Formats: sequence, C-alpha cells, structure tokens
Amino acid sequence: MFQVLQMDAKKIAAERAVEYVQHGMTVGLGTGTTAYWAILKLGQKIREGLRINAVATSIGTEKLANENNIPIVPFSKIDSIDLAIDGADEVDAQKNLIKGGGGALTREKIIAYNSKKFIVVVDESKLVEQLGKFPLPVEVLPFGAELTVKHISLMGAEAKVRQEANGNYITDNGNLIVDCRFGSIDNPASLNAMLKTIPGLVETGIFLNTRVSVVVVGFKTGDVKEL
Repeated sequence: MFQVLQMDAKKIAAERAVEYVQHGMTVGLGTGTTAYWAILKLGQKIREGLRINAVATSIGTEKLANENNIPIVPFSKIDSIDLAIDGADEVDAQKNLIKGGGGALTREKIIAYNSKKFIVVVDESKLVEQLGKFPLPVEVLPFGAELTVKHISLMGAEAKVRQEANGNYITDNGNLIVDCRFGSIDNPASLNAMLKTIPGLVETGIFLNTRVSVVVVGFKTGDVKEL
C-alpha cells in the first residue's frame, strides 16, 4: 500500500467532495488548504463544461475562485446554497467540528448554516475522539475586547488574541480572533451556547454535527472514506 503526504491526503479528499457538485448548483467555497484543492478541482470542471455559481467564505477564497474562473455571485442574488465544501481543524467522533484556524469562522458558519448540504473535508490527522487539542478560535469585536477575553478566561480557558507579523490578526470582518484552550471539550453544544452569552463575542469555531452532512476523510494510504 503506497503512502501519500498529508497535503495529498487533503487533495484526494477535496476532489472526492467535488463529486457532489452538479450543474446549476450554488456552491459555498470554504477557506484554507483543503478548500484550496476543492477550488482548483472545480476550476478544472468548469473548464470541462460544468456551470455553477459560488459564494466565498473569505476575500482570499474569492480571489482564488476568480483566478479559476468560478463565478462568484452576491448574496443578494441567491435564496439558499445547495452545497458548501470546507475543511476543519478537528472532527470528533460525533462529527462536531472546530474550525477557524484560517480566521474565517464567522463567514464559514453563515454559509454552512444556509447550505442544504455541508461537506467537510479533512485528512486523517484531524480526527479526534473529543474536541479540544486544537485551540478553539472565537471571533471578537475590537471594542471592549480586553473585557471579552477576561470573561472567556473566567470560563476556564487560556485565551490569547491571535497575532501576526504586524500585530493583532484582523478578520475580513474587521474583528479579532481569540484562540482559547479549554482542554478536552466534553459538551461542544453547551460550551458553544455559554460562549455566545458573552457580549462582544461574535461567533465561535464550534460547528455542531447537526449542520454536517458528510465528512470526507483522506488517508495517507491514498484511501478516502465518507463518514
């Protein structure tokens, strides 16, 4: 059995997910390395005659879609999204997710919520029994951010504002990302609900399994499985 690299495992899983896309669909495009491969594959299919419209979860994704001749439509022109394809930072045994490593969690959640089918694409390293090894990203308004972070910390997290070379990381929405280490997350739904009671906290990176249609997993062996 041959071995493939982690990036190749993501690639083969993303390309499997693209098989769900059909003519005439409106497709939600995720953000990150896994979504990158799906977008490239969709671009290839468009060159071969596929006709779709798409909405993007980030400015970077929209740019990549444009480079691959994938038509991006404004939200004012659509009523719903047929299918969304995106990655995840962790997937637990019940198909709950942590997302937001790329900083686009709020837009990703809006698109997932409004999609008839949400396809999550990961390599095997993202599968966990319980969420929490990957720090949970939450999006926070800059106004009063210090107080918001304090309240997150009082819930038992080690909470740090995400940084980049020039200072605080700023989302496409103009907000901050706070990366929160809660340890093992036994009840993702409860934690998600509690966090969203904090004023100034825009959205969490917990995506509950009720919104996940299929998880497509790429393995280093070259196999792809659908959960």
